[in-house]
Amino acid sequence: MAELSRRAILATPLLMAAAPAPTIFDFRLDALEGGPLALADFQGHALMVVNTASFCGYTPQYEGLQALHDRFAGRGFSVIGVPSNDFRQENTDAAKIREFCETVYGITFPMAGLTEVRGPRAHPLFAWLAARAGGPPRWNFHKYLVARDGMAVRAFPTSVNPSNPVLVQAVETALTQSAVG
Repeated sequence: MAELSRRAILATPLLMAAAPAPTIFDFRLDALEGGPLALADFQGHALMVVNTASFCGYTPQYEGLQALHDRFAGRGFSVIGVPSNDFRQENTDAAKIREFCETVYGITFPMAGLTEVRGPRAHPLFAWLAARAGGPPRWNFHKYLVARDGMAVRAFPTSVNPSNPVLVQAVETALTQSAVG
């Protein structure tokens, strides 16, 4: 009888609650200075995640990204810079990246360490962003805007400057969306 009960238990499908869909707040990057950059620390904020590079024709977009960060930070918005050498235009030394960002552009928004953003070795965050918003970055300074709910993602290609009125309006919209998923 015990054997019959054991078989019945093994043959019964396990009923499990479906795991909630991940949000951006479930991911973690390495910080440029070392240690973790936990996106959970930004829970309820709208985020713009941007793959950056120091030696690119679009590098002056750092100035606009910092202005965007400064303009909306008080309302629960942050730019997250993610240096990447996927397009061979970034320094591989974290201290030199930080020095460049601070001295040339006065960057104060959070910066991740050097990260792969496309291809089979892309960081899981970038695979998640790509799946939700039209694919991986095609070049440096590709921007992913994530609403306060941590789920709604919109992409802006490299050619869209951070001061573009469409992008600025999208940030405004992301800030008005509920932080409750």
